[in-house]
Amino acid sequence: MTSEITLFVNPTAGRGRGAHAAQPAASAFRAAGFSVRTVVGEDAADGLARARAAVAEGTGALVAVGGDGMANLALQAVAGTDTPFGLVPVGTGNDFARALGLPLRAPAAAARLTADALTEDRLRSVDLGRVDGTWFGTVLASGFDSRVNDRGNRMRLPVGRFRYDLAMLAELAAFRPFAYRLTLDGGETREIEATLVAVGNGSSYGGGMRICPGADLGDGLFDVTVVGNCGRATLLTVFPKVYRGTHVDHPVVTVHRAARVELVAAGVTGYADGEPLGALPLTAECIPGAVRVALP
Repeated sequence: MTSEITLFVNPTAGRGRGAHAAQPAASAFRAAGFSVRTVVGEDAADGLARARAAVAEGTGALVAVGGDGMANLALQAVAGTDTPFGLVPVGTGNDFARALGLPLRAPAAAARLTADALTEDRLRSVDLGRVDGTWFGTVLASGFDSRVNDRGNRMRLPVGRFRYDLAMLAELAAFRPFAYRLTLDGGETREIEATLVAVGNGSSYGGGMRICPGADLGDGLFDVTVVGNCGRATLLTVFPKVYRGTHVDHPVVTVHRAARVELVAAGVTGYADGEPLGALPLTAECIPGAVRVALP
């Protein structure tokens, strides 16, 4: 591995924490003997182009500084290559960092651990999900949760997470189940009424909501959590349990495991790592060992 690493920085992550985190992260890598190149794109497309160029030029590692959105963007550049991926989590959600066991919102500590892992060649190949060439690390969300995202993204005010709290209340008021066609590993297609279907490579989304609590980044399979047809009262009972992962014990919830998941539902958008993928139908594949990650 070369001694140069590339910091891929989102300066707006975590309401500005990304910009503040870049300096201590760079200092930690330099103290470990690495030279540091910093990449900040003018927008997501420009940033990805610069990150891909760094990978093509042989950077020793691509280290994302930001939240799940930045991690997702970096994965588009390193997935399927030999370039190691590192993560300094300073975003709002940080669910991929949780899955990897990294310290949250402690950029110097995360950078030191990543630098040590790179120095000692302590790398682990982990699975990623892929939908039409787009990679994801955590969860593909569809249904009630993606409708909340849709509504929240259309709202200008208020700012921050409170906007999504209001969006959730609005979606609850208009709540109805969705008619899905679900096909696992090319088997029989199931026609179901469901509140949501979540396809988990990692266990959590939304900043620690353990929607797929049994998901394992190294088993080559997704955990597919289906919250079935239920009323508002049941949904309000089940939903708070998602933070502990105990919602899967409720009779309305079922969990499946598969390497390939086909989802069809009218009027539903799919989101992966919190980023919009587009309207269903979508097919997700779990790709074993798709990225090499520097881990503590």
